[in-house]
Amino acid sequence: MSGQTHTVHLVRPGDCNHYGSLFGGTAMAWMDEAAFVAATRHARAKVVTVHSDAIDFRHPVPQGSIVELVAWVKRTGRSSMYLEVEMWVEPTDREERTLACRAGFVMVALGPDGRPMPVPPVQSE
Repeated sequence: MSGQTHTVHLVRPGDCNHYGSLFGGTAMAWMDEAAFVAATRHARAKVVTVHSDAIDFRHPVPQGSIVELVAWVKRTGRSSMYLEVEMWVEPTDREERTLACRAGFVMVALGPDGRPMPVPPVQSE
Protein backbone atom coordinates (compact mmCIF):
# COMPACT_ATOMS: atom_id res chain seq x y z
CA MET A 1 0.00 0.00 0.00
CA SER A 2 1.29 3.43 -0.90
CA GLY A 3 1.56 6.18 1.72
CA GLN A 4 -1.68 7.44 3.17
CA THR A 5 -3.10 10.94 2.89
CA HIS A 6 -5.13 12.22 5.84
CA THR A 7 -7.46 15.22 5.70
CA VAL A 8 -9.74 16.51 8.42
CA HIS A 9 -13.01 18.46 8.25
CA LEU A 10 -15.36 19.83 10.87
CA VAL A 11 -18.98 19.10 9.92
CA ARG A 12 -20.68 22.51 9.96
CA PRO A 13 -24.39 23.36 9.64
CA GLY A 14 -24.01 24.31 5.95
CA ASP A 15 -22.65 20.82 5.23
CA CYS A 16 -25.78 19.14 6.60
CA ASN A 17 -29.30 18.30 5.52
CA HIS A 18 -32.49 19.03 7.50
CA TYR A 19 -31.85 15.90 9.60
CA GLY A 20 -28.60 17.39 10.90
CA SER A 21 -26.34 14.89 9.11
CA LEU A 22 -23.73 15.39 6.40
CA PHE A 23 -25.06 15.64 2.84
CA GLY A 24 -24.07 12.59 0.78
CA GLY A 25 -22.84 14.87 -2.00
CA THR A 26 -20.56 16.71 0.41
CA ALA A 27 -19.16 13.39 1.63
CA MET A 28 -18.52 12.39 -2.00
CA ALA A 29 -16.78 15.69 -2.76
CA TRP A 30 -14.55 15.41 0.31
CA MET A 31 -13.67 11.83 -0.62
CA ASP A 32 -12.86 12.80 -4.21
CA GLU A 33 -10.64 15.62 -2.93
CA ALA A 34 -8.76 13.23 -0.61
CA ALA A 35 -8.28 10.80 -3.52
CA PHE A 36 -7.04 13.69 -5.68
CA VAL A 37 -4.41 14.68 -3.11
CA ALA A 38 -3.20 11.09 -2.64
CA ALA A 39 -3.01 10.54 -6.43
CA THR A 40 -1.21 13.84 -6.97
CA ARG A 41 1.35 12.96 -4.30
CA HIS A 42 1.89 9.57 -5.93
CA ALA A 43 2.15 10.74 -9.55
CA ARG A 44 3.55 14.25 -8.94
CA ALA A 45 1.52 15.31 -11.95
CA LYS A 46 -1.86 16.74 -12.86
CA VAL A 47 -4.52 14.10 -12.15
CA VAL A 48 -8.20 13.82 -13.01
CA THR A 49 -10.99 11.62 -11.68
CA VAL A 50 -12.22 9.17 -14.31
CA HIS A 51 -14.32 6.82 -12.16
CA SER A 52 -15.75 6.37 -8.70
CA ASP A 53 -17.07 3.12 -7.29
CA ALA A 54 -20.25 2.89 -5.29
CA ILE A 55 -19.91 4.72 -2.01
CA ASP A 56 -20.97 2.58 0.92
CA PHE A 57 -22.61 4.82 3.50
CA ARG A 58 -22.39 2.86 6.76
CA HIS A 59 -22.97 5.43 9.49
CA PRO A 60 -24.52 8.92 9.60
CA VAL A 61 -22.18 11.86 10.12
CA PRO A 62 -23.82 14.31 12.53
CA GLN A 63 -23.31 18.04 12.53
CA GLY A 64 -20.49 19.10 14.84
CA SER A 65 -18.49 15.90 14.27
CA ILE A 66 -14.88 15.70 13.22
CA VAL A 67 -14.35 13.79 9.98
CA GLU A 68 -11.05 12.26 8.95
CA LEU A 69 -10.56 11.04 5.40
CA VAL A 70 -7.85 8.49 4.72
CA ALA A 71 -6.87 7.91 1.09
CA TRP A 72 -4.21 5.74 -0.51
CA VAL A 73 -3.18 4.40 -3.91
CA LYS A 74 -4.02 0.71 -3.86
CA ARG A 75 -2.78 -0.21 -7.35
CA THR A 76 -1.67 1.39 -10.58
CA GLY A 77 -1.95 0.81 -14.29
CA ARG A 78 0.12 2.56 -16.95
CA SER A 79 -1.38 6.00 -16.31
CA SER A 80 -4.20 5.18 -13.90
CA MET A 81 -4.31 4.82 -10.15
CA TYR A 82 -6.99 3.01 -8.14
CA LEU A 83 -7.45 4.65 -4.75
CA GLU A 84 -9.34 3.63 -1.64
CA VAL A 85 -10.86 6.32 0.55
CA GLU A 86 -12.36 5.88 4.01
CA MET A 87 -14.28 8.50 5.96
CA TRP A 88 -14.08 8.18 9.74
CA VAL A 89 -16.41 10.15 12.02
CA GLU A 90 -15.45 11.19 15.52
CA PRO A 91 -17.71 12.94 18.04
CA THR A 92 -16.11 15.95 19.72
CA ASP A 93 -17.13 14.89 23.24
CA ARG A 94 -15.53 11.43 23.43
CA GLU A 95 -12.66 9.39 22.04
CA GLU A 96 -14.42 7.18 19.51
CA ARG A 97 -14.09 6.66 15.75
CA THR A 98 -16.56 4.98 13.42
CA LEU A 99 -16.17 4.17 9.74
CA ALA A 100 -18.87 6.30 8.10
CA CYS A 101 -18.28 5.45 4.44
CA ARG A 102 -15.82 3.97 1.99
CA ALA A 103 -15.32 4.20 -1.78
CA GLY A 104 -12.85 3.59 -4.57
CA PHE A 105 -11.73 6.14 -7.15
CA VAL A 106 -9.75 5.91 -10.37
CA MET A 107 -7.50 8.83 -11.25
CA VAL A 108 -5.42 9.29 -14.39
CA ALA A 109 -2.19 11.28 -14.53
CA LEU A 110 -1.88 13.81 -17.34
CA GLY A 111 1.28 15.19 -18.89
CA PRO A 112 1.86 18.80 -19.96
CA ASP A 113 0.15 18.00 -23.27
CA GLY A 114 -3.03 16.91 -21.44
CA ARG A 115 -2.58 13.27 -22.48
CA PRO A 116 -2.28 10.32 -20.07
CA MET A 117 1.25 9.80 -18.78
CA PRO A 118 2.87 6.86 -16.97
CA VAL A 119 2.73 6.69 -13.17
CA PRO A 120 5.12 4.91 -10.83
CA PRO A 121 4.04 1.54 -9.42
CA VAL A 122 2.82 1.26 -5.83
CA GLN A 123 5.67 0.43 -3.47
CA SER A 124 5.05 -2.42 -1.01
CA GLU A 125 5.40 -1.56 2.65
